Amino acid sequence: MLRLGITGGIGSGKSTASKILEKEGAYIFNADVEAKRLLNENPQVQNELLAEFGTDIMGPGNSIDRKKLARIAFQDSDHQSRLNIVIHPFVFDDIDSAFRKVEKINSHSVFVVDGAMIFESGFDQHLDYVIIVTAQIKIRLSRAMERGKLNRDEIMRRMDLQWSEDEKIGMADFVVYNEGGKEELKTQITSIYKQLV
Repeated sequence: MLRLGITGGIGSGKSTASKILEKEGAYIFNADVEAKRLLNENPQVQNELLAEFGTDIMGPGNSIDRKKLARIAFQDSDHQSRLNIVIHPFVFDDIDSAFRKVEKINSHSVFVVDGAMIFESGFDQHLDYVIIVTAQIKIRLSRAMERGKLNRDEIMRRMDLQWSEDEKIGMADFVVYNEGGKEELKTQITSIYKQLV
């Protein structure tokens, strides 16, 4: 079974690209969703984050407040790195576990890891190919702001903390420029998928 990574910065459209791959028959492991699940449900992750960042990240009900954690973790590259050092090993273990299960069932020919930080985390070393979905910053910013979850400053701060698009494009096996509509994105993604399978 082929291991394929799909990555891209905030507002790039990588999640839409993943949905297209899923419709084509790929198994999708969403690393960003998994990281949030671990944050909410895994006591070991929670304890390590408390040890790293202190009680400032706690919310009501004695649980970690994701917004408070994000405010602290995304203030600079040092804090983001400390967050990633805690969470990434757990996410990697879950990816490996999911891969083994899917491989055993033998129902998919492609296993896709959808993650914003595939290169930053070094996980690209465990994949056969990586697709980067990219677009001009003004397009990505507009898309991210449409979601309404983060304000402009928060989006720009997160963009600044990620590796530059040029760096990631240089490392990727396939580059998808997502500056048109969904049909154009679908054409590019399905073309890559057909090359691989």
